[in-house]
Amino acid sequence: MKTFKNIITIALVTFFAFNCKNETKAEVKTVEIASEASKTLDPNATYAKAEFTIDGMTCEIGCAKTIEKKISKMEGVKSAKVDFDRKLAMVEYNEAKVTSTLLEETVTNVADIYKVSNMKTVEEFSEKKACDADCKKACCANKTDAEKKACSADCKKACCAEKAKA
Repeated sequence: MKTFKNIITIALVTFFAFNCKNETKAEVKTVEIASEASKTLDPNATYAKAEFTIDGMTCEIGCAKTIEKKISKMEGVKSAKVDFDRKLAMVEYNEAKVTSTLLEETVTNVADIYKVSNMKTVEEFSEKKACDADCKKACCANKTDAEKKACSADCKKACCAEKAKA
C-alpha cells in the first residue's frame, strides 16, 4: 500500500510539474472603431439643416456632448453641434435617411429628462444670436458711434467690429 501511495504521489507531482506552466500567450482581439473617416456621406444627397431646443440638460460635458455624439453617430447625419449655453442643437442631415422624429427620438433615448422643442428647418445656423449677446457685455456696448469706432480695434468680437463700421 505504501508503494501505491508513493507511485500516485510521484504521478501527481509529475503531472502538476509539467502541466502548470506560467507562460501566457497574448490573445489578439480585433475591435472595430467607428470614426468620422469611416462614415461615408452620399455626395448626391439633399442635406437639410435643423435647429431645435433641448431642455433638461444640466452640464456641458455629460449632457450636451453625449447628445452630440449620439446624433453624430446616426446614419445620414453630416454634422451635429449641441450648444449647452443656448440649449440649442444644430444638425445637418440627409433628408432621405433622417427625419425630425428620428432626431427627437435619438435625443430622448439618451435620457428621459431631455425634451426636444422648437424643431425647425433653417438655411443657416443661428450663430449671430450668441455674438449679439456677447457684444452686450463687450467693449463696444452702449457707446456712441465715434466711441465704437475707437474701441473696435481693441475689441476681439467680430460683431463689435461690424457694429463699429455702421
